[in-house]
Amino acid sequence: MTDAVSPASPSLSRPVTVDIPTLLGFRSDGPDHVEWSRIRAAQLFAGRRMALVLLSANIAAVLATGFLVRDSIPGWQIATWSALLAAIAVAVVVRRLAVPRTCEDEASVRDLRKTGWEGLALGIGWSCVPILFCTHVPSGTTAGLGITLTVLMTAAAFAMAPLALATLAFLGCLGAAMVAQLLIAGTTSAAFGILGFTLLLMVWCISRARALVLIRANEITLNERDETVSLLLREFEDTGADWLWETDAMRRIVRASSRFAVACGLAPGAIEGMPLLQLLAGPSWESGDFAPELRTLAEKLRRRESFRDVRVPVTINGQNRWWDIAASPRFSDGGEFYGFRGVTSDVTEIRASEDRINRMARFDALTGLPNRLMINETLVTTMAEADRWSGRYAFMMLDLDRFKAVNDTLGHPIGDRLLGRVSERIEGLIGDGSLCGRLGGDEFAVIVRDASDIGAIETLAQRIIDTLSQPYDIDAHTLYIGASVGIAIGPRDGRTAEMLVRSADLALYRAKDAGRGVYRLYEPELHVKAEERRILEMALRTALENGEMHLDYQPVVDARGQTLVGFEALLRWTSPRFGAIAPDKFIPLAEDARLIAPIGAWALHTACEEAARWPSEIRVAVNVSADQLQNPNFVTTVTSALANTGLSADRLELEVTENVFLSDALGATEVLERLLDLGVRLSLDDFGIGHSSLGYLSRTRFSAIKIDRSFVRDAAAGMREAVAIVHAVIALASSLDISTTAEGVETEAEHRMAQEFGCANVQGFYFGSPMPAEQARALANGRWRASAAA
Repeated sequence: MTDAVSPASPSLSRPVTVDIPTLLGFRSDGPDHVEWSRIRAAQLFAGRRMALVLLSANIAAVLATGFLVRDSIPGWQIATWSALLAAIAVAVVVRRLAVPRTCEDEASVRDLRKTGWEGLALGIGWSCVPILFCTHVPSGTTAGLGITLTVLMTAAAFAMAPLALATLAFLGCLGAAMVAQLLIAGTTSAAFGILGFTLLLMVWCISRARALVLIRANEITLNERDETVSLLLREFEDTGADWLWETDAMRRIVRASSRFAVACGLAPGAIEGMPLLQLLAGPSWESGDFAPELRTLAEKLRRRESFRDVRVPVTINGQNRWWDIAASPRFSDGGEFYGFRGVTSDVTEIRASEDRINRMARFDALTGLPNRLMINETLVTTMAEADRWSGRYAFMMLDLDRFKAVNDTLGHPIGDRLLGRVSERIEGLIGDGSLCGRLGGDEFAVIVRDASDIGAIETLAQRIIDTLSQPYDIDAHTLYIGASVGIAIGPRDGRTAEMLVRSADLALYRAKDAGRGVYRLYEPELHVKAEERRILEMALRTALENGEMHLDYQPVVDARGQTLVGFEALLRWTSPRFGAIAPDKFIPLAEDARLIAPIGAWALHTACEEAARWPSEIRVAVNVSADQLQNPNFVTTVTSALANTGLSADRLELEVTENVFLSDALGATEVLERLLDLGVRLSLDDFGIGHSSLGYLSRTRFSAIKIDRSFVRDAAAGMREAVAIVHAVIALASSLDISTTAEGVETEAEHRMAQEFGCANVQGFYFGSPMPAEQARALANGRWRASAAA
């Protein structure tokens, strides 16, 4: 349907308004969507038609004035004035007659403004009469001149009214001159009379000009409507895109185009007299099972009101179609209702496109599941419905474990197919009262509308974890992933969709911290911890620049000679607000907040700068995060630290943990190789407690392996498993020409065990706790003996 023929089209039903600035030509367009260029042309055309009347009035007034002042004013003055005024009048008339002979053209604002100068010129010419002549003539002649001028003003207001700006300029100039002359002469009452008369003529002029503009604007609008309707009617006949119809007061079709009948699948004469609603309802008319849209149409017809864009489903020859209907009621001159006249369009393709767009906006293209938008809409609806009957509902947030490794190693196409298989498994577990969708990436969500049985919700969560943990066979690959689930129960855990989603997210975070592959319910303390974490992160962002971080250094000692071989630099944070914060608390936070790179770079440079002050045989070890090694620029960071501090590369030892190799696809191994090429030493920290693999040792040239404290303690206590592990690690390292360091040595027994098993170096409180840089420097530059350290 086009707006031009719609019964409720605003451009046809809303009256045109005319404001004074646009009427006078001070503004190009008025508040309505009308063609003001054509209206201005109509104003100029109306002025053209009255041009000769204006010229006649001026000549008559000139002759009358000359006759009245012939005995009081020198003839040459009268002749000069008359010639000048006649020339002005003729010039104005010539300009008016130059306007095109039709009002269908267009005119600019500039064209309309020029008429103001014409009126001003005439006004100045006539202002000479009260200013120059009236002061030199008898009182009787003055009265005659006043009558002549008032008649001229009246005639000008009539002849020049279409051009309001010119008329106002003429009346204002001449009226002001007359009022000034009367005031000078002391006739105040007459002056006020002329002032009122002038203002009255101005108001009448504006009113008449506005009436002319309104008439012309309505003519333009009606002509456009007639042209549009005619064009559309011709289009109806040519293309059959839309169909016209009429009904009587009983809503029976009394007049319809033949194309409308064909569109209905009936003969042209068969629809005459058929109720419109029956025609549209089709087979459902007998059963009374009408579509909601058809009931809406029936209600509008019953209320006898205009309507548009009412879409109803129809069935034509067994095919489902969508029609768009617009209509307006018809009334007689006496106000009697006698039916509707309307237009119908087939919008089946438009509706199908809208459905496709709506699906694209609310469904995930990869899995076909509802996307984040639809999940949020469904959650809001579920919460509103549950609030009406005080029910409970649940929101589950799922995160796939180890999915990133699949993407990194096998590529995104395999990852995408895996996501499709995951979505199929989740859908197979969800009942009719639930909805599952994909939030994005490897995150999914499940909405359970009835969560009155918490046990059933937990059972569903465990079934999801168990099902998603089963192997997947994709393109000759057998893939193993898992899932972690966070659960929030409403309204207890959130009375808005945002709060409930946040609660489920916190519960998911807790499930990941618990080792993944589990589900966790939201608990109020999770919010408290999340808030503490947020505040701590804000403090961490400014800790480095505020000088709140420092390095402590723990000695590393030769196990047999008991000589100092180096220090391990340990990062410490002392906050003015929170005090000393443990590294295992703020370092993961720095990694999550992507602050580890600047903090790590500072720690590396500071450690190298301090080590440069030690003897050349003393090394410094610095811990490196997996996130740092995923950045190829980390090599530049190390090179810069060594170059700026003058520390030899072989005196720097970088400690990495086994989780570095879980991100091997991101280039961690390549970065390590480039670091080794610089001459930097590399040690594997906490060996045995993570994802230990002999492949790490074969792919990377480690200088040292650090045996975790838990094995050192248990082996010293005589635990058989720990003894076997320590023996195996030392033997493996020795065969690969890799040094070993026993961590966490705190007792004499643990020291003896490290010596007997063949550890190269030892580190722990038994030889020295982490100490400030000044103390470490003094220790490095002095003589080290184990006895002295003890």
